[in-house]
Amino acid sequence: MSHEIYIKRCLQIAKNGIGSARPNPSVGAVVVYNNKIIGEGFTSIYGGNHAEVNAINSVKDTSLLKEATIYVTLEPCSHFGKTPPCADLIVKHQLKTVVIGCVDSNSLVAGKGIERLENSGINVIVGVLEEECREHHKRFFTVQDKKRPYIILKWAETKDGFIAPLTKDEQKPVWISNQYSQQLVHKWRSEEHAILVGTNTVIADNPKLNVRSWSGQNPVRIVLDKSLRTNKDLAVFDGSVRTIFITEKVDESQESKGNLIFETIDFSKNIGIQICEVLQKHQIQSVIIEGGLQTLQTFINENLWDEARVFVGETEFKEGVKAPNFNKGFKEKINITTDVLKIYTND
Repeated sequence: MSHEIYIKRCLQIAKNGIGSARPNPSVGAVVVYNNKIIGEGFTSIYGGNHAEVNAINSVKDTSLLKEATIYVTLEPCSHFGKTPPCADLIVKHQLKTVVIGCVDSNSLVAGKGIERLENSGINVIVGVLEEECREHHKRFFTVQDKKRPYIILKWAETKDGFIAPLTKDEQKPVWISNQYSQQLVHKWRSEEHAILVGTNTVIADNPKLNVRSWSGQNPVRIVLDKSLRTNKDLAVFDGSVRTIFITEKVDESQESKGNLIFETIDFSKNIGIQICEVLQKHQIQSVIIEGGLQTLQTFINENLWDEARVFVGETEFKEGVKAPNFNKGFKEKINITTDVLKIYTND
C-alpha cells in the first residue's frame, strides 16, 4: 500500500491534539507491519508523550517493531525537552523504516532527527504529503519561521456588508450569523491558543470569549484597551481565564495579578507588530481576532494575518458599521444552512 494512505491516517489522528499539545506541534504517528496498522498515537497534552512514543507504546507485540515502519507528520525530535528525543526511541526499538511528512524547521531539530535515524541504519523517507502536513502544522511553522503567532481574522457581516448596527439598546451582541455558525466559532476557539478583541467590543457586548457551545479548552483572552476604559465589572475581568490587557500605560491599580496580566505598547506606531511581540513573549502560538472594525483593519493594513473566516448572514441592516476593507486570497465558500462562510488565505 502507498505511503500516502498512512500519512493521511497520521493527519486524521493528529487533529485530536490541536488545542492541547501546544506549544508542541500536534503530531500524528502510526506504526505499520505487513501492510497493517499495529499502533498509533498523537501528541499528548504538553509535558506528556509525543506522538511517536504513544504510537510505539500502543503496539502489543513489540517484537514486530524491527520489521515495522513508523509514519509521522513531522520529523521526530532529536533533543531533550520535557521528554527524551523521539528519534532515540525509534533507534532503540530498531524500526526498519521511518516515513516523514515534513521536516521540522525548529533549529533544535531541523534535519538532526533525520540524521540521527540514518546514522543508525534506519531507512528514512521524507516529503510524503508534505504540503498537507505543513498545512496541518501551520501554527507551529508560523511561530518558528515568522516569530509570531498564526493569525486568524474572523467576523460576521450582513448581506448588505455591515458588521454591526450604528446603535443598540442592550450590552450584548447583535447576532448576524445563525446558531450553527456560532457553534462552529466555539469549536475554532477551542483549537486556537488565544482570542483577541478591542475595547469597543468588550464595552458594547460584554463577551465571555470562552468555549460554551463546544468541548475544549478556553483560549487565552487578549484585550486591546489603550486607555483602560473597560469596566472591572465586565466578564473579561472575572479571572476565570488568563487574560492579557494590552494598554498604553499601567498604574498601580492595574498590576498583573493571577490570571490578569497587563502589557504596554506604543499605540502611535505599528500596533499589530507590537501586539505580535507581546503574544510571542507569552508563547502564544495562534490567535483568532474577533474584534470590531478598527481592530480587524489594523491587522489587515499591516498585512499581519494568515487566514480570514467571514460569515455572511441573511440579515440586512441598511446602515451600520461597514465590514473591513478586504479583498485578498479567496480560497473557498461553505454553506452553513442560511449562512455563507468565506475562507481567505494570505499566501
